[in-house]
Amino acid sequence: MNVQPLPDLLIEPIVRMALAEDLGRAGDVTAALIDADARLNVVFAARKDGRIAGLACARLALHALDPTARFEVLIEDGQDAAPGAAVARVEANARAMLSAERTALNLLGHLSGVATLTRAYVRAVEGTKAIIVDTRKTTPGLRALEKYAVRCGGGVNHRFGLDDAILIKDNHVAAAGGVARALTRAKALAGHLTPIEVEVDSLDQLQEALPFAPAVIMLDNFAVDDLRRAVDIVGGQVRLEASGGVNLDTVAAIARAGVDAISVGALTHSAPTLDIGLDAI
Repeated sequence: MNVQPLPDLLIEPIVRMALAEDLGRAGDVTAALIDADARLNVVFAARKDGRIAGLACARLALHALDPTARFEVLIEDGQDAAPGAAVARVEANARAMLSAERTALNLLGHLSGVATLTRAYVRAVEGTKAIIVDTRKTTPGLRALEKYAVRCGGGVNHRFGLDDAILIKDNHVAAAGGVARALTRAKALAGHLTPIEVEVDSLDQLQEALPFAPAVIMLDNFAVDDLRRAVDIVGGQVRLEASGGVNLDTVAAIARAGVDAISVGALTHSAPTLDIGLDAI
């Protein structure tokens, strides 16, 4: 996959914060055992099959401690790595390498885990029109990176924050006094470039929302049969997003119901880390 990389400007503050947390108040006291001018050659190696994401995090962690480090990418973000495959080759000051190792691996492994899980969901819905989208259920401070990892896995990003679309959830509906009242106010407030999405939890609410022609209607925790009915009722008038109760066992049936998108919070909040190690060569 060809994924547009994130600018270093966005990644570097996150990496530096993680390094500062690990270096603590006195720096890496174990690294002092190594000669100050010693050099080390290593590879980042995948221990399991997975989709790679986050190599810039590893590169920036090393360059923060050794600006002269040479970081050669062997498997790009958005590409798959087989077990044992070398993902990147690095030559750097040994102290810097070992001090940056955990930060680099934490971020690279986590983001590759998000990409790998996303890849599994995308593959599960192949042959349907449904796209797999993420949510705002992200790790605080890591949203831009985790959503980038979703793209590396073949998924599509939902909202990045509260300010880039109006998303009327069930609690908004309750607080506003109903679907129609909430959508009426949303239509009055939305700018011409602000999309509106509304969540419904029944076919009756779907019928109530449809005349307002929101950009998307989210079908929350619908049974598969009801998803099919919703698709028939809407007839392509608006995009339909399925949400709730989605896992790798259910996502294919949800996709075959004919929805346009399936949102999966697990992509970012429950992805297991991809096991990547640092091996001296």
